[in-house]
Amino acid sequence: MRKVSIKGVDKEFAEAAANYVDKDQRRNNWFNLQLYYKFSGNGKRDIGEPPNILDTPLVEFSRSQIQKFLQSKGYLKATVTDTIKVKDKKAELTFVAVEGPMFRFRTFTDSIADKKVRDLYHQYKSNILHIRTAQRYDSDSVSTQRDEVFLLMKRHGYFDFLRQYITFDADTTFGHGVADVKMIVANPAGKAGHDVYKINNTLITITNSSGRTTGRVDTLKVDSQFKFVDYSHRFRPHIITIYDFQRKGDIYNIDRQTLTTSRLAELNVFRNVPNPNYIKLPDSTHRLDVRLDMVPLKQMSDRVEGEFLFNGGRYGFDIGNTFTDRNIFKTATTFQLKLEYNTLFDNGRNSTVNGAVENQEFKIGASVSYPQILFPFNLPILGKYGVPHTIFSSNYSLFFQKGLVERQSFDNAITYQFTETPDKTHTVTPINIEFSKGNIDAGARKSLIDSGYYSYVYLIGRTIFTSGSQYTYQLNANKLNTYKNFMYFRGSLDVGGNTLALLSNIFNTPRDTSGYRTFFGYTFAQYSKAEVDLRFYGTLGGEQQFILRLNPGLGIPYGNSTQLIFEKNFYAGGANDIRAWLPRTLGPGQFNRAEYGVGAAAKTTRDELKYLDQFGEVKFVMNAEYRYGITDNFFGAPLKGAFFMDAGNVWRLHRQQPQFPNEEIRLDNIWPSTAIGIGTGLRFDLSFFVFRLDAAFKFKDPQFSGSDQWVLVNHFGELFHTGPFKQAYYNTNGESYNFMQLNFGVGMPF
Repeated sequence: MRKVSIKGVDKEFAEAAANYVDKDQRRNNWFNLQLYYKFSGNGKRDIGEPPNILDTPLVEFSRSQIQKFLQSKGYLKATVTDTIKVKDKKAELTFVAVEGPMFRFRTFTDSIADKKVRDLYHQYKSNILHIRTAQRYDSDSVSTQRDEVFLLMKRHGYFDFLRQYITFDADTTFGHGVADVKMIVANPAGKAGHDVYKINNTLITITNSSGRTTGRVDTLKVDSQFKFVDYSHRFRPHIITIYDFQRKGDIYNIDRQTLTTSRLAELNVFRNVPNPNYIKLPDSTHRLDVRLDMVPLKQMSDRVEGEFLFNGGRYGFDIGNTFTDRNIFKTATTFQLKLEYNTLFDNGRNSTVNGAVENQEFKIGASVSYPQILFPFNLPILGKYGVPHTIFSSNYSLFFQKGLVERQSFDNAITYQFTETPDKTHTVTPINIEFSKGNIDAGARKSLIDSGYYSYVYLIGRTIFTSGSQYTYQLNANKLNTYKNFMYFRGSLDVGGNTLALLSNIFNTPRDTSGYRTFFGYTFAQYSKAEVDLRFYGTLGGEQQFILRLNPGLGIPYGNSTQLIFEKNFYAGGANDIRAWLPRTLGPGQFNRAEYGVGAAAKTTRDELKYLDQFGEVKFVMNAEYRYGITDNFFGAPLKGAFFMDAGNVWRLHRQQPQFPNEEIRLDNIWPSTAIGIGTGLRFDLSFFVFRLDAAFKFKDPQFSGSDQWVLVNHFGELFHTGPFKQAYYNTNGESYNFMQLNFGVGMPF
C-alpha cells in the first residue's frame, strides 16, 4: 500500500476517522517493514510486519465504517465513497466523504412506565444527564446516557434491570439539522414495574490451587450471613469477609459488588476473583443469596532482578532476589525476603587497589505486610479505594570499600499505607529506628586527618542511631502506565531524633567527647529531610509521550547533629537519576578531585576516596524524556525508544572543607555547578516488565569552570579516543575521563 488518504472530513474528526481504515489496508510502518524483509525469513520468524496487500472487501468494510463513524458524530446524512489507483504494483486508496448538515439535539424528554423508577431518575437527573439542547447529536452521548441510567438502577437495588429496557426515539423530520430525542424506559414483560432486591446469605468457596473442589474441606459458619468453605485449607475467613462489602439486609448495589471483587483481587492471593453469583430466593421477598468462588494463587514465588552499568574501564552490577510468601498465618499476609548484592569493578588504568573489585555492598531485608490497619483501637475498614496495609520491616546492609571503610546499617520500621481516593495514597511510618556503624581503615584515617579531611572521617566512620517518623503522599501513581495527560506527585517528609533529644535532656544523659548527647551509650542524630518527585506526563498521540520531572530535596541536621547520617544524605548519578554519571559520583557542587592537590600525599588521598559516595544535604535533579514507539514486533514484543536530558547536582548546606570552595549551595553557584547529560535509549517491552538500555553522555560537567564545562562540545573528537584533554585529566585527577555511561536495567527510569 503506497498511500491512504481521507478527504472531506471535518478537522475535528479526521484523525479518528483514519482509525476506521482496516489495519491491513493501511500504509506499512517503514521500520517494521524493513525488519520483516531483513530478519523474518519470508515470514518464518515473527519479526516486523509483512507488507499490506490490497483487499477490496476490506476496502469496502473500511468505507462503511468511516461512514457509520461520521453518522454517529451528528452527520446523519453523511456518505463516503472510495477510489483505488494502482501504479507499479502499489495501491493508492482514497476515501471521499460528503458530510451533509450536522444535527443537534433540540429537545430531550423521557417516558418511564414505572413511577418509582421515574422518581429515582428525576431525583438524580441533573447528575447523570449527557444530552442537552443545542449539543451536537452524538451516538456516544446517547450510549453514555443509557449506561448512566442503567447504573443508576443497578445502584439502587434493581438487580434484574437490563439495558434493553432503555430505548431512544430520535425524530429528525423537523428539518434544519435538529433532532428531538425521547428516552423510553419500559417495564419487564407482563409486570407492572421493576423489583428491588436485598442481599441475604453469602457462601464463600475457595478451591484448591488446581481449581478443584475435591478432598477434605474446611467448613465454617462465620455468622448469620457468611458460610466459609475452603478446599485449600489455607485461609481464615475473617480476612475475606471484611472485604465483602455486600451486607445482609442491604439493597443490591453494583458498586458494592465491584468493590468486593476489586478488594479481594488486591489481596494478591487469588488467581482470579469473578463476579459473584446471585441466586434469587424462591419466595416473594426479593432477596438474593450470594456465592463467591475463588481459586488461590501459588503461595510462594521467587523473582530475580538486575542492573548493569558500564563506564570506560569501570563497570558494575546490581543483582537481587526476592522471595515472597503471599499468605502466611492464613490471613493473606505477605512475607518478603530480599537479598541484594552490588559491586563496582575497575579493570582499566583507573584501578587503584590490588584486584579489580573497588567496592561491594550486601543488603538483606525482611517485611511482613498485613492487609489491614493494625492499631490499638478499632478503626473503620479503609478499603473503599484500595486495600490498606500494615507493614513491619527490618533491613541490614554491609558496605565495604577496600582500603577505606566498612559500614553497617540496620533499621526497623512500622508503616501504614492506605488509599484515600483512587488517585491519592498515604504512607505513614510512625516508628523508624536506625543504627549505623562505620569502621575506617587505620592507615586511611591517619592520612585523611593529616590532610584535614575530618568531615569525611566523621561522616563515614562514626557509630550513630536515631528514631524518627516518616510520611509520604502520592498523587496519580495509578496512571503511570497510561498515555494520558496528567501530573504525578510524590512528596516525603522524614523527621528524626526529636523524641530522643527530649528524653536525653529530661534524664540528662552523658555527652560524647565531641559534646553530643548520647542515649544507651550511643550518639543519636537529629534532622529533618524532605524530598519531592514532581512529573508532568503529556501524550503526543499514539505511543509518543513527553515527561518532565523535577526532583528537589533538602536535609537539615540540627540539635544534636551537625551532619546528616550517611544514609540520609542525597546522592546524584545512576540509571534513574543523572544517567551520564555513575551512581553517587557526581558533586557536591563543583567538586573536582584535582583539588586534592599534587604530589604523593594528594595521590594517596585521591586513591583512598576514589569511590567514596559523593553526598550533599541539598539536591535538585531535572529530567526531560521523549518516548516513542519504534516497532510493534521486535522478536515478538514491542520495541520503544527514548531521547532524554538530565540536569542537576547535590550540594552541601555549608562548606565542610576549606579546600573545596564550591561544594556548598549558593545562588551564584547553582548554574556553574549544574551537571547536564544527554542521551538515547531503547525499551524492550515484555508487558510484565521492561528491559532498558540507555546510553548517556556528559554534556556539561560542573567539575570544570567557565566554557570548559561544555565537555561534549569542546572535546567531541575525544568521545571514543584518547587525546590531549583526556590525557591532561588523567595527569591531574589520577583517573580516566569517560564521556559515556551505559545503563542496562529492568523497568522505566521514572
